[in-house]
This record gives sequence, structure tokens and C-alpha cells, in this order.
Amino acid sequence: MTGGDQSTSLDLAAARPKTGPMSPERKSPSAARAPPARAPELHLGLVGGVERLVERLADADRRAVRDAVARNGITLALLEAAAGRAEASAKIHAHGLALYRRTAPRRSGGHRRRSVARVLARLGWPGQALLIARSGLWFPSGRTLRHRLYDLREMALYARRGGDPAVRPRALIEPAWYADRSASPASPHAPLVHYLVAGVHDGGAPHPLFDAQYYRTRNADALAVTRLDPLTHFLRRGAAEGRDPHPLFSLGQYLERCPEVAASGENALVHYLQVGWRLGVSPHPLFDVEWYRAQLSRDEVDEPPLVHYLTRGWCKGLSPHPLFDGTWYLDNNPDVASTGGEPLSHFIAAGGRKGRSPGPWFDCVHDAAVRGEALAADANPLMDYLAGGAWRVGEARPGFPTAAYLAVRPELVAQGRTPLDHWARLAGPPSAD
Repeated sequence: MTGGDQSTSLDLAAARPKTGPMSPERKSPSAARAPPARAPELHLGLVGGVERLVERLADADRRAVRDAVARNGITLALLEAAAGRAEASAKIHAHGLALYRRTAPRRSGGHRRRSVARVLARLGWPGQALLIARSGLWFPSGRTLRHRLYDLREMALYARRGGDPAVRPRALIEPAWYADRSASPASPHAPLVHYLVAGVHDGGAPHPLFDAQYYRTRNADALAVTRLDPLTHFLRRGAAEGRDPHPLFSLGQYLERCPEVAASGENALVHYLQVGWRLGVSPHPLFDVEWYRAQLSRDEVDEPPLVHYLTRGWCKGLSPHPLFDGTWYLDNNPDVASTGGEPLSHFIAAGGRKGRSPGPWFDCVHDAAVRGEALAADANPLMDYLAGGAWRVGEARPGFPTAAYLAVRPELVAQGRTPLDHWARLAGPPSAD
């Protein structure tokens, strides 16, 4: 090869494109068009986004905290409002009872001799009518002479017809109730006459809403001074002095519900039997009329609901209040069940104070523990709870926070219901299907 040929080959080699692995001409078209990475700018943008997110979360947390504080404040205000309402109710209760004691008439009269009653009963219906008139047990129809003459005629008619159950006396005696509980032998006399001659001395029970033994135990001193039998003492003096005739009849509660009775001085128990029950008035905190009537048939609503409960309802397992289950109470207190007595009266008169719970919804021992010294030594925990103690405890029962329940159900304050009362109502009566 000549020198000229060598130069030509070298020129061709220089002009040939390079095909090595690092040659830029070997890269893909897309890679050749991609812009260069900006790592510092991307990092700063990500940091800024995180900071803004953290700030928004912090604002949300602050709002949540403010809302929680506000809700807590509202709940505390509701608790205070409920407690204030309970205190106001207690003052009205005490005021009505004090007014009644000032206005209710007290009738004089002493111990009736049994021999006199027997003599008058033997004189036929005229003597028996006089016996009834002297007793003071007949409800007067009015205060004028005309009313008194009318009442005498009604007493005579009642005595003449003897034991005819169709004739209802205007007196605190229920014939069928008295006949089942009288220790004295039956007689042809009318039930009220029989009671005045024999039953009053033998401890006979004249009416479902008058518990002679309960009245005698609680008012032994007053009875000893006057030497009157329990029923006569109650009608002549006891009611006017604010003495309850039965564990389930609270004069104070009834007068609070019917202030016109407190102002007039009319016998509260008589008013309930003649008027009050038709108005749906409850004579005791643990007897809820609306709750009880919902369990009755149409044929059972045309009588005082408390009388129905005491004569038949409790035997059927009907519930007098959402927080009291009579069947549960008897099952858990066999000593009470063995007596055959009505359970709610036992709970109010004795059971509650001894720590016996009224049902599965309320624990008397727990409530007494959390109430501490605020609960009087002889108080019934459930009665205290319903009267305002509900708003002074953190947990009405273990695991049941009062404030949390009220926060969800603030309407309870306006309704006057306690949290456990409301909770038990959601389950319905124990005997309901």
C-alpha cells in the first residue's frame, strides 16, 4: 500500500462514527429528551406540605379540645340544672306539706267503747246509722246542714241494705278486701258496721290504701295519747298532721302534684280515691301511673291504678316503676316471698334501707357507697336517687357514668327523669312480651 492509500484510510477511520458503550448517540430518544432532576426543589416542597398538614392537624386538635371542653361545660351545667330542679321539687314538697298541716281540719273525739258500738249495732239500721255517724269515717258530702242531712240518709240506706256489695259506702273501706283480711267472723251487718264493732279492735284491714300495722308502728306515740284506732286517728288527725297512711302513699308527693288539695285542707287520700287517680296523679315516687297503665287491659283501667296494683297487679308480676321488678325482688329475697306480702311496700318500708336492691337496674349497696355521708343513715337509696341523688354520683351503677349518659340525653333534665330510669324504660316492663 502506498503512502497515499494510507492517508485515505486514516481519514475514513476518523470520519466513521464511534460505536462505544459511552457514546451519546447510543442513548434512547426519550432519555435524550428528559429534563435534568431538581432534587433540592422537590425536597423543599415535600417539607412544606408536611408542615402545612401538621399545622392543619394541630388546628383540628385544638378545635376538638375546645369542643370537648365546651361539651363538658354544658354537661356540668345540665347536671347542676338537674340537681337544682330536684332541690326546688323538695322545697315545693315541704311547702305543700307545711301548708296542708296549717289548713287541714282536725276533728276531736276520743276512744270509742266497744260495748257502745255493740249496743248501737243491735238496734237495727237506725242504731247502725248512728254508729257510722259517730265514727267520723263517712266522707262528708259538704259542710252545710243540708249536706249533713243528706249524708245521714245515705248512712241509713247503707245500714239497711246490710252487706249488699252494690252499695258502696262513702268511707275508707273496701268490702272484698276487708272480708278477706278480717279476723272476726262474718255477720249480716254491712262491712263498715262490722269494722266498727269488731274489726277495729281485731286489727282488720279496711282498705288497700290504709295499712293499719304500718300506721300503728310509725305513730305509736300519737295513738297512745289519743287512744284512737289507726284508721280513726288518720281521718281525724293523722292526715292533717302529715302522717302517711300506707308505704305507697306519700302525702308530701300527692300534695306537690295537687297543690289545690294542700290549700283546701281536704283529705289527700280521699281526694285521690275520688278525683286524683282519674287525673293520673301518682301518690308515690316509685309508682309510675303511665308506666303501670301501659301494662293493663282496657277492662282494668277504670279504677285507681294503685288500688289495682295492691289488690291484683303485683300478683300478676306487673311492674309499678321501671326501676322496680317485683318478681326479681321476691326471687332474690325468699324471706319476703315466704310471707306472701306485696314486694314494693316491703322494699320501701324496710328492704331498701337494708341494702336490698329493687331489681337488676339499681344496686342499693353501690349507690350507698358512692353517696357516702350525703345519704342519711335511714334513707332508702333508690328514693334518694330519684329525689336528686342521681345528679350527685359519678356512676349510678358500676360502668354507668351519669355525666356521659346525660351528655347524650340532655332532654332528661326537662323530662325530670334520671339516667337509670330512662335506661330501664328502653327495655320495657319485665312482664311485657
